[in-house]
Amino acid sequence: MEIEAWYMDGSDEDQRKPHKLDPNQPVSLAELEKLGVFYWKLDADIYETDPKLKQLREERGYSYFDIITIHKDKLPNYEEKLKMFFEEHLHLDDEIRYILDGRAYFDVRDKEDRWIRIAMSKGDMITLPAGIYHRFTLDETNYTKAMRLFVGEPVWTAYNRPADEFASRQKYLASLQVS
Repeated sequence: MEIEAWYMDGSDEDQRKPHKLDPNQPVSLAELEKLGVFYWKLDADIYETDPKLKQLREERGYSYFDIITIHKDKLPNYEEKLKMFFEEHLHLDDEIRYILDGRAYFDVRDKEDRWIRIAMSKGDMITLPAGIYHRFTLDETNYTKAMRLFVGEPVWTAYNRPADEFASRQKYLASLQVS
């Protein structure tokens, strides 16, 4: 099964709702890849021993990982963290997430600065390139468990928009001109 993504409506309604346009405007995996967003479907039930995950980690240099559970009973300062995750921001390194359970959304900006919502569920792994503006939220189930992967030591710093002065943002924008 391929990932499901679509252009978002402009509603300020609950961020956990799908926010599809009417009629829906789907976004293909090929279109996401042009933005530098890559996707894999893995078997989350065997993540600890999955040879495909092991191969991806080796090929892409993902040497560090941890697991986060985002639910009001599991995450300290839950509401505050959700608000922080939903602030539009970028990172100086790629963001790699693998959903082990539950569901969530990543929203990314396209070349014209429109929001694309990417639905993530168990077994979905995604990489967002350094310098892309994005945000994260749960869906209406209010639960996800995700593996966060990093090249080298983890860096947690998010730079809220505007953050166009960073080299990673400039490099990302230049990559869009090529694709």
